[in-house]
Amino acid sequence: MASTRAGALPEARRRVGSLLEEFRNFALKGNVVDLAVAVVIGAAFAKIIDSLVKHIIMPLVSLLLPTDQSYLEWKWVVGGTEVPYGLFIGEVVNFLIVALALFVFIVKFLGFVLRSRTAAAPPPPPPPSPEQQLLTEIRDLLKAQRT
Repeated sequence: MASTRAGALPEARRRVGSLLEEFRNFALKGNVVDLAVAVVIGAAFAKIIDSLVKHIIMPLVSLLLPTDQSYLEWKWVVGGTEVPYGLFIGEVVNFLIVALALFVFIVKFLGFVLRSRTAAAPPPPPPPSPEQQLLTEIRDLLKAQRT
């Protein structure tokens, strides 16, 4: 029984080492690091958009509508329960701004960059015709005979 346990221990260590190696290879791939950076930047961008909506856009909307309350206080009371529709409108505006920014960046900007990159790359030269290949072989044979 002791020899079975002694043989299982190195096998378990090898499996754990293999798992750690696999995880390290996965975590340090460029795509995973790029994705992590994108998530952090996306979270910061979301905070900026949220602040823009809450502190600039929705107060301006409150000024345009004929009421003395700010959008934070827009509520319906149904059966004694308050339904804060002003907050919902603020979140919808927030979503629309984020969606518009993503659309402009991903569809328009990246599409433009990819189109310009493919347009800038010169097309590969056409393959030589059979006559050109034959002439090249003759030239190479003549060079080989001279040396």
